[in-house]
This record gives sequence, C-alpha cells and structure tokens, in this order.
Amino acid sequence: MKITKRFNRVIKPLKPINCSNSKPKPHIVKSDPILNPKSKPKPKRRTIKKKSITQSDVKLEDLKHTFLLEKPPKILSLDFYQIDALELAPQLLGKYLKKDDVVLQITEVEAYRSNDSACHGRVGVTSRTAPLFGSGGHAYVYLCYGMHNMLNVVADKEGIGSAVLIRSCAPISGLDTIKQRRGLDTEKPVLLTGPGKVGQALGLSTEWSTHALFTPGGLELLEGPEVKEIVVGPRVGIDYALPEHVSALWRFAIAGSPWISAPKNTLRPPLSPG
Repeated sequence: MKITKRFNRVIKPLKPINCSNSKPKPHIVKSDPILNPKSKPKPKRRTIKKKSITQSDVKLEDLKHTFLLEKPPKILSLDFYQIDALELAPQLLGKYLKKDDVVLQITEVEAYRSNDSACHGRVGVTSRTAPLFGSGGHAYVYLCYGMHNMLNVVADKEGIGSAVLIRSCAPISGLDTIKQRRGLDTEKPVLLTGPGKVGQALGLSTEWSTHALFTPGGLELLEGPEVKEIVVGPRVGIDYALPEHVSALWRFAIAGSPWISAPKNTLRPPLSPG
C-alpha cells in the first residue's frame, strides 16, 4: 500500500528544554509616562493672542444696538458746516444720515474745494451748480452718468462753492428699505460702498439739492461717535483735474471699516505732523 505524500512529512524535533540553573532574563515592561505618576508631562500653556478690535469686527447688529441704546442723536447745527471743505470732510466720518426709516453711518468722504480743478464750482454758478454755492449745511445732489444721484454736503459760507462728497456708508436701520431701493438682497459692503449706492439707498434725486440738513424732517445729518483712526488717500475718478489736485490726499475713511469703496490700496494712515 502506497503512502500518500501528505503524510510523508519530516517532523522537526521539539527544542530541548533548558534545565540549567541560569536565570532567565527578566522581561522589562516599559512604563507609560501617562500612567506613571512620577513622570507626568507638564501641560502645555496655550498662548492666547489678543486681537485688536477694529471697525471691521463690528457687526451690523452691534451698530444698530449702539444707535438705539444711546440717546437719540441731535441734528448737527448750522455752525458745524461753516468751515473749509477740507476741514469738514474728516469731521463727517461717523455721523449719521437719516431719511424715512433709513439711517446710515458715514464711513468715507471726499473734499472738493472752491479753488479745486476737480470741483464742479470751477465752472462757476450754473443751473446745475447753484446749490453748491449756497450756505454750508445744505445738500448738493447731482446726477452722474445719467443714473447715479450723488449726495454732497455743502461746506463753508455762501458763495464759496465747496462741498464734501459722501462716498460710502454703513447701514444702521431700515435695511429692508435699503435692499429694496438698491434692488440687492445682501448685507455685504457692496450694498453701500459707492456714492451712487448711497444716493439710491436714501431714495434721493436732484430735487433734494438745497435741502437744509440741519432742520428736522426729510434728510437729516445727526451727531455720531467720535472716529479715532482714519485713513487718507487721493480722490477717485478725477483724472481730468490738474496733477496737484489728482494727487491731493482729500479722500478720508474710517480705518479698518469694511464699508469703504474701491480702490482701498491707495488709502494710508495720515502722516503725523512734524
């Protein structure tokens, strides 16, 4: 009878048992540092970086809350506007524009002076520019490109012909009305970053020119919080002006605010005097 291959195996002998007196090497168990109370690792200290709070960190709800909790802001008096446009412009930052249920906070402006080749007053008094030569504290609204109503705040004494253009604002109240007028359902800065957008959000037309901003009713300019930090730069879209006026740093904005129109990269902190 044939033995099949599966049983034809060579069985290896078992290893011999060591019967010598030599002690076996002890098995060393490495201790876990987490379980060993003597070698507890020191917890790492977390360094919390302090974040500087800027205007960009302030949410719309915070702005509304602040506005509603404070005493109702007073209307700015006529005397407030009786100064040079270059001096008035930065003082308008942080102030409130109110019309109907809409309240906006001014975040960006441009100054236009009487001896300025970029100012409408350079052509003298016309049917279009007449409101510009009125007394400070009145509105000057003009139509740009046949579609954008641009709001300006007349500065200085009657007959001077200077004003401050409102370039951008942040919404404080009446957001639904703003969106409806703008035809844009968003709460992003694109809603109000540009002078045409501000005019549209307020529902303005050229008929609002000569309106007194210091009287109750209609369009009002109200007191606002003091702005501590600003940025400055050259004005936008005035390539037709003289070189010294094109490069003049007569554009002002609240530092850190997202509610600023383009271009932003031309804005810098003002040089300290001296």
